[in-house]
This record gives sequence, structure tokens and C-alpha cells, in this order.
Amino acid sequence: MKSRLRPSRKPPSARTTAGGAVLGVVLTAVLVVVGCASRSGEVAPLPVSAAQFRGWSCERLDDEAERVQRRAAELAWSVDERSGNNIVALGVGVMVFWPALLALRPQGPEADDLAQLKGRFEALSEASTQAKCPPRSTDLPQARAAALPVAAGERLVYEERLHMRLAATEHPWRVRALRRGEIEYAPLLPGRAGASPASGAAAARGADVEGAIHLRHDHLGNVVAAGPGMLMWPNLLRGDLALGQVMAGEIQVVDDPLARARVRAQVVATGPQMVAGRRFDAVVLELFGDVLDGGAGSTRLDGVLVVDRASGVLLRLDLRSAQPPFRVMRRLARVEPR
Repeated sequence: MKSRLRPSRKPPSARTTAGGAVLGVVLTAVLVVVGCASRSGEVAPLPVSAAQFRGWSCERLDDEAERVQRRAAELAWSVDERSGNNIVALGVGVMVFWPALLALRPQGPEADDLAQLKGRFEALSEASTQAKCPPRSTDLPQARAAALPVAAGERLVYEERLHMRLAATEHPWRVRALRRGEIEYAPLLPGRAGASPASGAAAARGADVEGAIHLRHDHLGNVVAAGPGMLMWPNLLRGDLALGQVMAGEIQVVDDPLARARVRAQVVATGPQMVAGRRFDAVVLELFGDVLDGGAGSTRLDGVLVVDRASGVLLRLDLRSAQPPFRVMRRLARVEPR
């Protein structure tokens, strides 16, 4: 694996903080407010003229609306983490439920930021209406899809092992859809060793697992949906993933509310890497934190996470912990064509 990575000179901090909740980038977005969180006076949008977007293409308007909503979601998460409110963000896509965002009771600069974002979003919607644009689509525009290192229909094969001395097992995933803000995969049945072309492509390369839950990650690399027993980190990675950046969040085991780890991630290297014969813009993050132990204590966790900056594709995940669900070595081994 060839790479030209720029290492960070700052050592990672050992402090840990509470993580966020579950973020899935989907078509519609809602915020479910539970517990003792309460609504306050609405944050009024700052007026933004739609005239500044005159002449923009519908695709450009949609791209900017997507960026505005993602920034609003990041703001919501930061407020939620710091305040400790029991607010669960279920997603941000081409539409957003702004009244629920305003229920976060932001104050000061955050209220100003949210007001600016809401005003810009409303101006973009008005400009889109004036330009007679079709409803916003979740599909990734062709030009953006062509720039990604993976394509719809391709198969990403991961090697996974619990320990260096143990044999690796293969886990193939088919790229099912490239969408605004996320990539979706369907799990495949492992192909039969030595299967001949005459036996069919499904036998030689694997077929979709019928009824299985699809895996989804956003374009930062946050895994926002996965099958039971799998790991996900719905809101760990944020911002620009710049060298030295530190983030906090949770790694969770799907369908096991007691199996979760509070972690911090620091970007320690960035740069091009050749992985599985493909060129990726790799972001290397050191992970450090604690696995919660049913309220009785915690167990130390550390590891490395490597994702592609452009697509969020997972290139490598190494987790070390005394807790089995958080002990894994996973690497992208190859990319098979459609």
C-alpha cells in the first residue's frame, strides 16, 4: 500500500466526552424530542434575498441546500452533546424539519448561526421555485458520482479478523446506490471458491443476501445504518477532517443499547493512498476512549479508522478492547467491477 501521508505533530488528547445519538442521512429529517427537553421562543430566520441565487442551476441550488442542512445538523448535534438534552436526531436529507431544530433552545452565537442557516435555506427554496426546478432528488448528480473512487454496482470485499494470528474472513458488499449525502450497500453471499463462469455470476461472485439490512454511510464516513450486531458510528466524524482536528462521538453495536463506546477521534494523517488497486484520498484517525460496561465501569478502547475523504468509504478499521464487540481488524481487500 503506497501512500504519501502528512503526519500530525500534535499527540492525541486522552480525555473523552459523551457522544451524540444516531444520525442517518435520509430523504426526510425529523428530531424526536423526549425526556424533559422543552420548546422556547422560535429563532426567526435572518432575511436572505433569493436574488443572490439568480442564474444558479437547479443542481447548484440543490447542492447548496444540502450543505446548509448538513451544517444545521452539525449545529444541532453540538448543542445536544453539550446540553445533555435527550434529543435524538434521526436524519438530514434533502428536506429538514426546522421547527424541531429550533426546539433545541440554542442561545447566543448558535442561535445566530441557526437563524442564518434557516434564512439561507428559505432563500434557496424560493430561488428553486422561481427557477421552476423539479423537487430535490436524493440521487447523486452524475458529475459528482463520476468523481468518486467507487461506482454503483461494484463490490467492495473486506477482510476481517479478530486477531492477527487468526485467519481472515471475507465480507463482500455491493454498492447499491450513490445518493446525496450517503452511499448504500447490500451484503453479498460469499462466492464459492473455484466456481466456474458457467455456474453463473451469482455463484462465482456472490449474490445479495435476501432480506438483509443494508449498510449506509455518509460522505464523511459515519456509518448511519447497519444490520444487527454490526458496529456503527453515526455522528463521530464532522467538519472538514483537517489534519489535527479532534472530534467526539459514540461507536455502537446495532440492537444492543448497552454495547457502546464513547470515543474521541483525531486526524493524524491525510493524503493519497492506493488501496485494493484504487486511488483514495485517505484520512487516518486515531481513536481513543472507553467502552461502557453496563454502568459498572468502563474498559479502555483505542484503534485506527481510515476513510476516503471524497466518498466516506471505509478503508481500514482496527479496534482494540477487552470487550469482544469492540475488538476487530477490518481492511478493504479489493474492489470488484460490476
